[in-house]
Amino acid sequence: MITRSKRVLCATDGSHSADRAVDYAIDAAKTYGCGVVFATVNAVSEAEMAAEPLVWDSEMASTVDRQVRQPLEAASAKAKQAGLSDVTYVVLHGRDIAGNIVRYAADQGCDHIVVGSRGRTGLTRVLLGSIAEHVVRAAACPVTVVR
Repeated sequence: MITRSKRVLCATDGSHSADRAVDYAIDAAKTYGCGVVFATVNAVSEAEMAAEPLVWDSEMASTVDRQVRQPLEAASAKAKQAGLSDVTYVVLHGRDIAGNIVRYAADQGCDHIVVGSRGRTGLTRVLLGSIAEHVVRAAACPVTVVR
């Protein structure tokens, strides 16, 4: 469990493994009386959307934004329902998902990161990599990987 944390960053994308990470982060924040921020990374940057208005019209951009925010809003609501008051969420942008998570945690003073892992092995892991593994390797703070 988390010890003496002041702020936990929990990465979520709405997947089953991320949902387990959300539950863990909420329990830890309740136990240790710390704040929690839920984060997701949209691989399409705002600059890319602005640069290609024929592809990213306002309706499509709005739909993507709603889909990206839905798991964050659900996680935040769940945390508040559990009695937490220091709850926020953020959408990060860029293709380096793990790097964005680690940088945001460092920039915002988060002293613990919680991520989910699907537990891929073998060729699938080699081909697709593991965001959780990249976060563990790059973060300066403790990282909890929830499976």
